[in-house]
Amino acid sequence: MKIQIFMCGEGLGHTSRCLAIGERFLKKGHEVIFSAYGYSKEHIEKSGYKTLEIPSEIKLVGVSGSLDMRDSIEETLKGIDPLAYPRVFNMIRKEKPDIVISDSYFMSAVASKMQDIPLIFILNQTNIISFFENRGIDVALVGKIVTRFSDVVLKYADRILIPDFPPPYTICAKNVPLKPEILEKTEFVGPLVRKKYREVKSLSLGRRHVFSMVGGFGYRERLFFNVISTAELKRDFNFTLVAGPNVDSEHLKDKIDKIGENVKVLSYVNDALPYIKGSDVIIAPGGHSTMMECLSFGKPLLSFPDMFHSEQQNNADMIEQLGVGKKMSYFTPPFMISECIDEALKLKKNCQKMRRFAQRLDAPERILKIAEELTEIKLNNEKGQ
Repeated sequence: MKIQIFMCGEGLGHTSRCLAIGERFLKKGHEVIFSAYGYSKEHIEKSGYKTLEIPSEIKLVGVSGSLDMRDSIEETLKGIDPLAYPRVFNMIRKEKPDIVISDSYFMSAVASKMQDIPLIFILNQTNIISFFENRGIDVALVGKIVTRFSDVVLKYADRILIPDFPPPYTICAKNVPLKPEILEKTEFVGPLVRKKYREVKSLSLGRRHVFSMVGGFGYRERLFFNVISTAELKRDFNFTLVAGPNVDSEHLKDKIDKIGENVKVLSYVNDALPYIKGSDVIIAPGGHSTMMECLSFGKPLLSFPDMFHSEQQNNADMIEQLGVGKKMSYFTPPFMISECIDEALKLKKNCQKMRRFAQRLDAPERILKIAEELTEIKLNNEKGQ
């Protein structure tokens, strides 16, 4: 079976999910074609896989800890390539995949169905309109157009897969209101994580450990320093902070008078799972895929969702509601972050339950079975014609 996987390049969460899928298919002897752009393409190539470059669909812009939808729309419009869809269409026609898997990348979804190729669409949000609410009439109009287009794509997808725990333990529950016409082909398959818990060797990080993935770029820099200040208050913990691939970690160090011996700053981590497994508490933004990785490894989170980013805010609400983490704020001072770390340690039992759920669900294996079923259905239909 030949599988072509397309992914949205805004954030590496889509990328990590697609790697989890692709690596399972490869392990079973299938052919996989990764198709990505930007940081996603770089990340996949650093993981050792050849990747086809595809056009960008959207460009998200953040300012002062929040998503700026108006600037995002402007940047997206500036980058529109009139030949983008034909390029994607021809790419699929050239590769001739047996099935297309698209993680929130809409051009590939349309192009695959135009060529009668089975389509699996992966997403953790259906209420796209929430991004555009309360931002002006012009932004609302764009939101209606985007939502209508999204609804059409979902209508024609063969299967819609949500990479999250099934209800009542769904982290993205507030972000995936489902319409009647797609219920029968929608499934909560569980977290898409590249490796199983038992397959990951835990790093020996010494003492109790906090792993922070908030990054030190732009509007998150203040939060980055707040975590370092928290480490100064918790000398009995070790802290590892990931600054981000485009941030000079040495530059950040120079801006701090003294980083304690219990703090380590890294510019980039290609595989966060050994750090997650070796840590006691994770500090992260409100991204869905990071939450899935942490909960699949039974680790409590302190989540700092971007302000006015409705999807991240909803995710953070749910981890607190389910008792597997704390919803934090960019305004939370270091002494309160310290207290919340202690509170998060008490959530271990609930988090271990989520780890057991993830093991039983085994999302990559489930997606493999669904792909095999869809290709078999198409083959049988072609024989019957």
